Amino acid sequence: MIFANGTLLPDTERNTVLDSLETQLNAVRAAPPLEAETVIRAVDALGKRLEAGEFAPLLARFLPAGVGLDQLLPLLRREALEAKLAAELGPEPFRPVKLAKTTARALPLGVLFHIAPGNMPGLPVYTALEGLLTGNINLIKLPHGDKGLSLAAFQLLAEQEPRLAPYLYAFDLSSGQREELDALAALADGLVAWGGDGAIEAARTLAGPGCKLIEWGHRLSFAYVSGYEDREGELSSLAAHIVDTGQRLCSSCQVIFLDTGNWEEGAAFCRDFLPYLERAAAKRPGPSGGASASLSGHTALLERVADGRAAGEALFRGKGCSAVLRPGRELELSPMEGNVLVKLLPQAELLPALRRQKGRLQTAGLLCEPGKREELAQLLARAGVTRVTRAGSMSAAFPGEAHDGEYPLRRYVRVVDVEL
Repeated sequence: MIFANGTLLPDTERNTVLDSLETQLNAVRAAPPLEAETVIRAVDALGKRLEAGEFAPLLARFLPAGVGLDQLLPLLRREALEAKLAAELGPEPFRPVKLAKTTARALPLGVLFHIAPGNMPGLPVYTALEGLLTGNINLIKLPHGDKGLSLAAFQLLAEQEPRLAPYLYAFDLSSGQREELDALAALADGLVAWGGDGAIEAARTLAGPGCKLIEWGHRLSFAYVSGYEDREGELSSLAAHIVDTGQRLCSSCQVIFLDTGNWEEGAAFCRDFLPYLERAAAKRPGPSGGASASLSGHTALLERVADGRAAGEALFRGKGCSAVLRPGRELELSPMEGNVLVKLLPQAELLPALRRQKGRLQTAGLLCEPGKREELAQLLARAGVTRVTRAGSMSAAFPGEAHDGEYPLRRYVRVVDVEL
C-alpha cells in the first residue's frame, strides 16, 4: 500500500504517484512552512483519543503482544513535544534572529526521505513526526513487516489535521526496488537512514551529492553491575528488560559486565541471576515465546561449538532463557530472546574495553551503590556511552532526551541568513 495526499492507495498506483510527486512537493515547498504548533495540536489530540480507548481495536490488530499504550502515550503529549522542541532547537526555534548585518532564521531542510527501521513498532511514525515538527515533507520507506501500523497512523494524523496530508508519503518498498528508491532519494534534501551496517551502506549509495545523509546506525547497549541499591528490584527489572525487548533494540542489554576479574564471582552471578530471567521469561506473552528463546540460545551455542569459539565458556541454561559467562571483555551481540552474555570487566579496565566499540555505544544500565553512581556514570560517559539509566529503564523513552548523543531536530533544519 501507499499513503499519499492523505489517502491510502494500492501499489498499482505507485508509478502514478511517483510521476507527479516532484510537482506536488514543489507546490508545498513554495508555500510557507508547516508550523510546529499545527503538528503538536494534531498529535496531542490524537494521543488523547488513543488514551480514551477510541482506537482500541486498531491497536489490538497492529501492536504486538507486550507493547502497550503506556510506551506510546508519553511521546504523544503536548508537553513532551514542546519540551523536545525547546531542548533541541531553543525556546523560540523558528523566530528570526537579528544579527549585526543579517537576519537568521531556521527553516526545514525541505524534503526528508526516511529509510525507516522495523525493530520496534511505531518507529516509522516517530521518525516522520520529527520531520513534521521541523516543517519538512516526509517520504517514508516502510520496513518489512510493518503490517500496516504506520499507514494506519498516518491516515489518522491526516484525518485529525488535513494540513498534514501534503507532508506525509509512505511507500511499502523492498530494498531491491532500486529504481523507485533512487527516484525518492533524488527528490530529497536529506536522507534519514536507520538500521545496521548494511542498511547504512546502502543508504550512502542512494544519497546524491546534494542530499544530506543523516545516519542513525546500529548501536550496542549493556548493563554494568558494580554493587546494588536494591538488589532484588534491580535484578528483577534488568531481567524483565532483557526478556521484554527480546534484546532487539539498540537500547537492549546484550552483555552484563561485572565489576570484577574473578571468574567464580561471575559464575555465582549467573547462578543467582538465572531465576530472575526465568520468572521474566514465564511472563513472556504468547505460547511460543519460551520455545523461541530456547531455540535462539541453543542455535547460537551450537554455532559456537562447531567453530570452536565456545572454549572456556560456562552456560547456565534456564527455562526459556540462559546466561553465558564468556571470557574476554568485548561488547558484542547476544544470542537474544532472553539469552544474555555475562563478562568480567573491572572498573579500572572499563574505558579501554568500551572504547574498542567507539561510535557504537548507546545505553548503559548501571547497577551500583548510590554513592558510586555519579562517578561511574561519568566514567561510562567518557568511554563513549550516550545514555546511562537504571536497570529496567534502558529502553524507556524520556521526553526531551537526545538520540545517540545528538538532537535529531537540529539535523533536520538549516539556517538561512538574509542581509538587512
